[in-house]
Amino acid sequence: SERFAVGRTHVRDALRKLEFYGILKTLPQSGTVVAGFGINALEGLITDVLKLEGNDFHALVETRVLLETNAAKFAAQRRSEDDIISISNALNQFEKALSSGKPAVEEDLLFHLKIAEASKNPVLKSLMLIVTPDILTYFKANDVCGGVKPVSLLEEHHSILNFIVKKDAVNAEKSMRNHLNDILTFSDNNLNPNMKDEK
Repeated sequence: SERFAVGRTHVRDALRKLEFYGILKTLPQSGTVVAGFGINALEGLITDVLKLEGNDFHALVETRVLLETNAAKFAAQRRSEDDIISISNALNQFEKALSSGKPAVEEDLLFHLKIAEASKNPVLKSLMLIVTPDILTYFKANDVCGGVKPVSLLEEHHSILNFIVKKDAVNAEKSMRNHLNDILTFSDNNLNPNMKDEK
C-alpha cells in the first residue's frame, strides 16, 4: 500500500482477485503465498470475457499469430545468453512431457512465453497472456489438438529456437508462422460464412 501509494482496500481487492485466479493462495497461520502460474491460473484471467465462437475465436488466433511471430523476430534480435538457457530449459520440459505421454499444454505455453520474455517487450508478453488461455480453453472444449503429431511440434520448436540462437530474425519469424499455420488454418475453416465472404 505504501510502495504504490494506494489504499489498503485496493490492495485487498487485488489480492482477492489473484487468489480467485489461482495465482495466490491463503494458508492458515502462514499468510498469503504465490501458488504458481499454471494453466488454470492463466485460463482464469479472462474467463467469460470473450465467447469463443466463430469470429471471436478467429480474431484471437489472428492476434496470437501477430504477437508470436513478432515475439520470435524480436527474440532473435534481442535475446541474451540467459534467454537462450531459459528457452532451452522450457523446450526440454516440453520434450520430457511429450515423451511421458502428457498433453504438455503448460510446457508448450511456457516455451512460447520464454520467447516472449526474450523479445524484451513486456507489453507483447502481457498481451499473449491475455489471448492464449482462451484459445487453449477452446481447443480443449473442441478437442482441436486431437490429431496433432507431437514429433512435428517438437521439430518446429527446435527450429524456432535454432534461428533465435543464430540471431536470424527473418527465419525465426517465418518458423514461428509455420508453427502456427495449423491453428490459423483451423480458425479460417471455422469462420462465420459472412466473414469468409469479406475475406
